[in-house]
Amino acid sequence: MIYRYKYDHLSEKEQPIINGCIAGYRSSQEELYNLYASKMLVVCQRYAKNRDEANEILQDGFYRIFKNIYQFKNAGSLEGWIRKIIVNAAIQKYKSRSNIHLVIPIESVGNTIPDQNDIYSKLSFKEMILLVQQLPTSYRMVFNLYVFEGYKHREIAEILGIAEGTSKSNLSDARMLLQKKLQKNNSIKIKMIR
Repeated sequence: MIYRYKYDHLSEKEQPIINGCIAGYRSSQEELYNLYASKMLVVCQRYAKNRDEANEILQDGFYRIFKNIYQFKNAGSLEGWIRKIIVNAAIQKYKSRSNIHLVIPIESVGNTIPDQNDIYSKLSFKEMILLVQQLPTSYRMVFNLYVFEGYKHREIAEILGIAEGTSKSNLSDARMLLQKKLQKNNSIKIKMIR
């Protein structure tokens, strides 16, 4: 039995794919995966320490998508709905190992808080992903949720089960670590040019 739901926001290509996914057709699931996996892998890479972990998050996210595709209510874009599930999969991965906390003494980072625009303007997208992946897990989670997903510190604190002040502190520390890595990378590039 195939379910035939009409979604106003879906393209003509997406409509039959969603109906096929709801019916449990593997070919439709494969089409949906092929349509969005590369975009969602980029999201996963920001939350993961490396590509293998990003792939784990992606697979877990798509498992959840296929399991809950019938809950898509067409209230927004399909891509936005998929992205939200992928981000939640990354958060769940973080929470499952949240008993491991890496604390970096603030003295080892430096005393200045970098300008946010300074960080972003000096990086290519690939460099940004690589630097963000090097952040300690708690910093990486807060940084991604605040910078890329647009959550407020109150929301991040609720999502991750931390204090709002901890969220603010982690974001500030993440920015300082990124600035320090940028300065180090820039000095290496300058030395290589000379």
